Amino acid sequence: MSGPADAPYPPPRSAEPEPIKPKRKRSNEPTAFEGLTHKPHCPLCEQESAHATPLLPVRPDPMLPTHRRPREVDTSMHFCPHAGCDYRGWLGLGNLRANGHPSGGPWRQLHCGGCGGYFLETHGTIFCGKRLSVELMVRVLACLAEG
Repeated sequence: MSGPADAPYPPPRSAEPEPIKPKRKRSNEPTAFEGLTHKPHCPLCEQESAHATPLLPVRPDPMLPTHRRPREVDTSMHFCPHAGCDYRGWLGLGNLRANGHPSGGPWRQLHCGGCGGYFLETHGTIFCGKRLSVELMVRVLACLAEG
């Protein structure tokens, strides 16, 4: 009493297996007007879009000396970190003045004469926001380096 339902294996297929189709290759050719969403309307627009180069940042003029007494703090290695300031990223232009130690902390506060912003002299360093002495932090880092 063996029937098709009692067969241990399914019947073999008589159809040929389908061949594997190769993947479609994409073209490496650059597309027309790359970077533009549409074709320029006139030859002048096309010429302007072909010669568009980003402008290099222009160094601002140094700040004029003031009649205030000079500060004894060297700010030649600091720059204004504020995004809207013309002096951002430029060193030694005389736009920074020391403004004391806020809340009696170990770091000086600097004032930018260009944008009127304030920031600590440790801005952008590993000492930013730390209230420890430099000697202690350097000693801890040396101990970590030694293992």
